[in-house]
Amino acid sequence: MSDRRRRKSLSILRPPLAPLTPIDDEAQPMTPGILKKRRPTSLAQDQSGSSSPTGHSDIERANSKNSLDRLRGKKRPHSLQKTGRPSSLLGSLRSHDEDEELTRAASSPSSMLSLAPIIPDVAAGMVIQHGPLPEVGPMFRKRCPYLVLTDSHLIRFKNQERASDMFPNILASPTQPRMRHSRLSSSSSLHELQSASDNPHSIPLLHIVAVYKLDDGEPYFSIEVAHFDPNAQHAATMTIQIHDPRDSDTWLTAIRSTASKARMVNAIPFSQPLIEYTARALEQERDYDPHHFRMFTVVQRANKSGKRSSSDDLTKLTSKICILAIGAYKVHLVPLPKTTKAPSSPSPSDTGGELYGIVTLVSVNIQNHDDSFQLWFRPPFQPAIALHLAALCVDEVAVWLRQTAEYLRPEWTEVPFTWDVPLTLNDQLLPVPAEEEEHRAFDRTLTAYCAGYGADTSNIVYTVDTTCEDAPAFSLVEPGKLDRPKYSSLELLAIFRALRYNETFKTISFAGISLDNLHGLCDYHGWEHAPFTTRSGTPVDIEGLHQAPVLIQEIRALALKSRRIRRMDFSSCLTRKPPSADSPDSGCGICEALFPLCIKQLTNVDWVILNGLTLSDDDIDYLYSAAIEKSCHFRAIEVGSCGLSDRSVQVILQCLTEQSATLEAINLSGNYARLEPRALKEYLHDFPYIRDLNLSYIYRTSGREPLLELDTLLRWKLFRLNLSRASLNTETVAALGAYLRDPRSSTLRHLRLDQCGLTGGVVAGLLEDMTFSTPRALHLYISENYLEKEHERLCKAISESRTPMSITVTMLVYEEERNFRLFVQAWTNNKSTSYLNISKVSLPAEAGADTVSAMRRMFAENQTLEYLDITGEESHLEVSHFGPGLNKALMGLKQNKKLMLLCVENQNLGMPGANTLASILEENSTLRELHCSGNGFSLQAFTVIVCSLFHNKTLLHLPTMDEDRVKAMKKMNRAIDSTRETGIRSLTKPTKAMVRRSVGLVPSPLSFYNRVDGEIVTPKKEFSEADRNTMMTSIMDNWDQQINTMRGYLQRNWNLAQGVPPEGTAVSENHRPGTSHSAITVREWGSVDATPVAEGDGQVGKGKGKATSDDYAEMRGFDGSDGKMEGALMLGERLKLEE
Repeated sequence: MSDRRRRKSLSILRPPLAPLTPIDDEAQPMTPGILKKRRPTSLAQDQSGSSSPTGHSDIERANSKNSLDRLRGKKRPHSLQKTGRPSSLLGSLRSHDEDEELTRAASSPSSMLSLAPIIPDVAAGMVIQHGPLPEVGPMFRKRCPYLVLTDSHLIRFKNQERASDMFPNILASPTQPRMRHSRLSSSSSLHELQSASDNPHSIPLLHIVAVYKLDDGEPYFSIEVAHFDPNAQHAATMTIQIHDPRDSDTWLTAIRSTASKARMVNAIPFSQPLIEYTARALEQERDYDPHHFRMFTVVQRANKSGKRSSSDDLTKLTSKICILAIGAYKVHLVPLPKTTKAPSSPSPSDTGGELYGIVTLVSVNIQNHDDSFQLWFRPPFQPAIALHLAALCVDEVAVWLRQTAEYLRPEWTEVPFTWDVPLTLNDQLLPVPAEEEEHRAFDRTLTAYCAGYGADTSNIVYTVDTTCEDAPAFSLVEPGKLDRPKYSSLELLAIFRALRYNETFKTISFAGISLDNLHGLCDYHGWEHAPFTTRSGTPVDIEGLHQAPVLIQEIRALALKSRRIRRMDFSSCLTRKPPSADSPDSGCGICEALFPLCIKQLTNVDWVILNGLTLSDDDIDYLYSAAIEKSCHFRAIEVGSCGLSDRSVQVILQCLTEQSATLEAINLSGNYARLEPRALKEYLHDFPYIRDLNLSYIYRTSGREPLLELDTLLRWKLFRLNLSRASLNTETVAALGAYLRDPRSSTLRHLRLDQCGLTGGVVAGLLEDMTFSTPRALHLYISENYLEKEHERLCKAISESRTPMSITVTMLVYEEERNFRLFVQAWTNNKSTSYLNISKVSLPAEAGADTVSAMRRMFAENQTLEYLDITGEESHLEVSHFGPGLNKALMGLKQNKKLMLLCVENQNLGMPGANTLASILEENSTLRELHCSGNGFSLQAFTVIVCSLFHNKTLLHLPTMDEDRVKAMKKMNRAIDSTRETGIRSLTKPTKAMVRRSVGLVPSPLSFYNRVDGEIVTPKKEFSEADRNTMMTSIMDNWDQQINTMRGYLQRNWNLAQGVPPEGTAVSENHRPGTSHSAITVREWGSVDATPVAEGDGQVGKGKGKATSDDYAEMRGFDGSDGKMEGALMLGERLKLEE
């Protein structure tokens, strides 16, 4: 049975004899059609072609023609002339061997490893190294393969005789030597054993991907050769097991060097389909950038254990050839595309590749002896992931990876990963090209960290202030997504590490941003990001540096790696839990991170703001140990609202006396301690350079002594003084008035006296004290005081222009509207104040006609105010606004030629207010910013305001009304729910007011107008979820459309303000949004035909492109006042567009 199977396989492999060309032999002429067996040349006949097992021989250029002639000139085996079965088993085996010998020379297998199709190229190569391989095959059919390396191919022959036929310099031996030190096996990407084939296998050196030692735990010195044909999309590996390490090193070095030379002479580029396939794989991860994209063919080596296995098991543990692509922010391992007969290129959707953030790279290790290398990636709080790879182009991969990592972190002076590579590779590194980006490529680095950590960049919001003290100042603000009030730990890590090494900012502020997700969190899997040195390389000798929590490490890194940071603000960034027996209070961690560095003079941070943090005893100890060192040169340590006791405040004031030569600010506000004026004077008298003093929300002992004496105040050059909610007795007010009268107080810019129990007469006296010949450049805060008492004196001081340039007086509560009217009239005559904030004013009732008239006159006649804030308040506990009369008062702004910023939020203006603001914007040419959100604007009202920008060429800011949009959507949902519950058919005769206020364009989705009966008809059919979703989607789309239109107008105005000639208006005259565009049409609603419930409403406006005024009807619901109907989005209110 075995003979028959063997015979059958041979009949398949046996080729026809016709293609064999007869070759004339001088010694014995051959008859055409008859092949004679050629006797192999003995070793004694040709000594010059001898070779050693090690492969060292004289290099000769083979004659390809003669080699082919010798191979094809073999005599035909006698077994081929027989037609019957062999007489014995041995005869069959011998016939099999001889048949194979001829078949190898005549057949042309389709495999890429076959010799016949590329014999001319192979035979023309220069032999670099050759040698026999061990015997393989069954006991009765032993074969001794022979391996030959030329300058273009790596070939495996059946035996040395076949090799000598092609290469004359290889001596054919009649007796094949036996090698006990090596074994050859190969495997393809399909994990099939290919060493059983007798065809001469040829691997072009240009197809070799990697040559490396195989660390499989076996007692062999194995070599694995991986190769890939980019044209045939075929990948395979060849494994050679060698006992002798010297032979293994010799073959490894020869194959690597020869393949590298071949690549340098004539490298094969990637095919275009493969490039597109890889690019699409990166695009799916949003990581493709044609300017930062490289791809390499690599081998992902198998992770083989040390368990002994047979050669068959070894072939099952083959490595995998794939594409290593370096994108903009990540490293991708993309599997090779599956070969298909379809003309279209394969899709990478089901590739199952791997990707790793470049910023998570922690180690690059390249072996010197072969092409293998290791890449280690470690995301935060996770163990490291090792990639065991190999590539002939390992140097290119490492250099490009290093260049990309440095490009993403251009400010980093040292890379945060180990670079274990040959020294010669460092000479190939090029400096990162300089690109002009804001803030020294901070956004680039932040985006890279977000991509590597899986954080959402759209959720991170920050501001940069270039006008403040210690500017530029970086300030992290609340997350951009409303459903996520706090930043995640990964987002915070991305921000911290993007700021590290960046020397753009002098101030870093996390004020009001919760850092709780990092507080107490430790990363036990590695400490490659722990700051062990300063930017200049000075070691940081601090105990337990690598074991510290992540928050402490990141704060230390910011202070150590940037030489420009001077101020750090951590106000109210941590929520501390009260200590317990199970969890003792270890402090906030910020003091532990910063103050030891200040003691060792390893940082330039000298202004630390800890306001709002509950400081423990450990924190006070860290602060005290740093403050008593004069070498720290602190300018300020702010500890407001830190829960300090009397003793803690005294300890802090005592240690700060050592910083008297440099201290500029003191903040003791909001603590539980009670300050004694005499003791406070003794401490404060030692600070001659105080510029910022904050004693707000403090308690003082009783007595007639002033909180601050005149000589102490005059000793300083104050810039900011905050005494809000402090108990100011008569002596303190007198000392403050005397200080304001002195010219030495001219440096004061901010004076806060909120909630100090001051009356209108006291404030008027202070205004008179600070009056100079010109308006004083001072911002005075006098909110929540009893100004209605002695109100006439205050109004007189305002009317006589004794006020400073800026005043904030919020939360005014008037029991009599007459007093507020006098207050407004005083500001009409004022000519010294340009900034006025009178938001959240509470009146006993809505503003009357006389008050509205006074406000309109102030808006029209005041020619000094540039900033005006009349925002109302709308909360669960209190609502304060001026009422509908404010719309009439605002019309005075048409005559105003000075106001640049108007803030009129939360005044419940509604649709009438939108019409008022629209008419103002069409005529006013000085207004630059309008803040009007929170006024219950519907989509129709918002559209009216946007339309008015067509004629306004000066406005630069207008809100997107997100708060109003949310309220409008909720109102619509409530209206739909109400309709679904009742299903009432209401019959109501239309009134004149309703016709006058109707737009006449759009039927409400909940009702329509019946011309025949003259009634408002509400269908009884319930609204389905599909109806609801259609309406909501339509409203959102239309709102977004109006936002885009608004931004176009504002961009046009900004270009005009900058002197840039506009390329065109945002919306041309022919496309100006008019009345027909201001409401939601039936088609924009998704039409009533979009849902089966409202099919009956399709007759409304039938046959017309738009609904007419007779077709329009408002939504259900009445507000009970002057017959006005309120729809869910106020769609029925009239649009007044002045054409």
